[in-house]
Amino acid sequence: MTPHARSVHGYHHQKDEHLKRLRRIEGQIRGLQRLVDEDVYCIDILTQVSASTKALQSFALQLLEEHLRHCVADAAVKGGEEIDAKVEEATKAIARLLRT
Repeated sequence: MTPHARSVHGYHHQKDEHLKRLRRIEGQIRGLQRLVDEDVYCIDILTQVSASTKALQSFALQLLEEHLRHCVADAAVKGGEEIDAKVEEATKAIARLLRT
């Protein structure tokens, strides 16, 4: 975790919604385990893998948007080195998301 782990984050106001969404994704992953355990046809499992992956990507994009609107925008107001650090941090996060 980064040093900012204890501060209030952009997702704070939607934390309950995010947790609900992550629990739904967790259920999808558990469903994948069940499909494998039940020897379901591989293409059917891959379809569910795709749905789970898209759900995680959608969550990541929403979290990134909140980060840009809150953390990066706040750093822009403060200016100085903090904005440079936040832009670099966001750029690296976007690059990681694009590689997945």
